[in-house]
Amino acid sequence: MATLEVIRPGTLTLIQDTGRLGVARQGLSQGGAADLHAYCWANYLLGNPMDCAQLEITLGQASFKAHAEIECALTGAEMQATLDGEPVDTWATFVMRKGQTLQLGYARSGLRAYLAIQGGIDTQPVLGSRATVVRNQMGGLDGGPLKQGDQLPVLASLYHHRPRYVPPRFIPDYESPIELHLLASSQWEFFPPDARNQFFDNHYHVLPESDRMGCRLEGNVILGGPAGIVSEGIALGAVQIPPNGQPIVLLNDRQTLGGYPKLGCVARIDLPRLAQARPGKDIRFIRGDLVSLRKAWQRFSHFFGLPF
Repeated sequence: MATLEVIRPGTLTLIQDTGRLGVARQGLSQGGAADLHAYCWANYLLGNPMDCAQLEITLGQASFKAHAEIECALTGAEMQATLDGEPVDTWATFVMRKGQTLQLGYARSGLRAYLAIQGGIDTQPVLGSRATVVRNQMGGLDGGPLKQGDQLPVLASLYHHRPRYVPPRFIPDYESPIELHLLASSQWEFFPPDARNQFFDNHYHVLPESDRMGCRLEGNVILGGPAGIVSEGIALGAVQIPPNGQPIVLLNDRQTLGGYPKLGCVARIDLPRLAQARPGKDIRFIRGDLVSLRKAWQRFSHFFGLPF
């Protein structure tokens, strides 16, 4: 079996795919790639099925050694990648020869990079997915982040390499301002009009305490809503308002139930941009139109052949 060796795992490197769907009834988080845009393009460049597992590398400072000749694609955050000291283009395919080492520096823009390998990473699926969810100790290798010395089984199948690139218009600018479309929830009316207006007039900043469970924001306090509600299921992108009035956008590793009221839900097509927001990044919310946002998501999912 061909392998990719972890020389240095960096701050946080996880094996991810499209996620473990349909398991919330068992109290399990879905997991999966936080930035689905970068993840899908990496698989697309290699001709992989969209459920082929990749590495999600947060903040960089990671390195990997190939023990076979493999074709790869690197997308997402800019981490000054080099292969045996030579620069590697992002949003493009490249070949790692046996014995070569891929080195990633600290992320200069964006937060997460995605390293895909032709054929995918061949770890054992759990409940239909290879996605790592650390809080559930499930998926990936032993349910946790990768460690130095880990050997990742890969389905190396390189016959002929033809470089492929993502068209520039589909490569995000992670330095640009972030605007997230909010779709109002059934609890929208629980908040007084001045609190709702304050939410959209606000400029929020991403807090360092943010993680794959949720993006914690800091700005003017949203007051006037209920202190709590009966716990209920939480959708991906839900915007909770806890008692301190500072919003939390729930992400892939969120808990399945929650008792904080929710102003609404961030449109799914916008979540990849939020997944690349570093601490301190400025974020604004705008009202979203369900029909146009649904069409945008349908175009995205149909192009990549996503089953959801």
